[in-house]
Amino acid sequence: MRLILASASPRRRDLLAQIGIEPDEICPPEINETPRAGELPLHYCRRVARDKALAANPGDDCLVLAADTVVALGRSILGKPSAADEAGDFLRRLSGRRHRVITAVAIAAPGRQLEREVVSIVRMKRLSKEEIAAYLQSGEWQGKAGGYGIQGRAGAFIPWIRGSFSAIAGLPLAETANLLRAAGHTARRAE
Repeated sequence: MRLILASASPRRRDLLAQIGIEPDEICPPEINETPRAGELPLHYCRRVARDKALAANPGDDCLVLAADTVVALGRSILGKPSAADEAGDFLRRLSGRRHRVITAVAIAAPGRQLEREVVSIVRMKRLSKEEIAAYLQSGEWQGKAGGYGIQGRAGAFIPWIRGSFSAIAGLPLAETANLLRAAGHTARRAE
């Protein structure tokens, strides 16, 4: 079966390549990712991943793989910041605290859907104003849930995690491989 990755994220492509999977097509969907009033982080993340997978309208010979990652501070959803000011606010809120990183994976297959969520706990060290300013200036916060990417410079801010590093980076590899296998996908080695 052909595999369509419903994501423009280069991190997700790189993560798939780590487990020998190369999508046949990249088809990022255009969906409304605005949280609904009162929507909890886990439900939001699951809904968005499912909507992304279904937006691609898979054919009979296709599997569509989609994922969504959110940072949750209590009941608050810290999505992708739209500007450096918002990213700075997120980092100040996360500084010195534990938070959850939720990644939901959804596969739309002919006649069925498969889904899985992975919740990891992340502790961020207390950040100085200078550390936040330098990180914002790097631009690495752009396109990252919670305003940071653990796989980059912000890795120095994270002394402790409980859960899946790959899920925090954007795609839980073990769970994704299992879902793809259950959907009938056989891995082809990425070049």
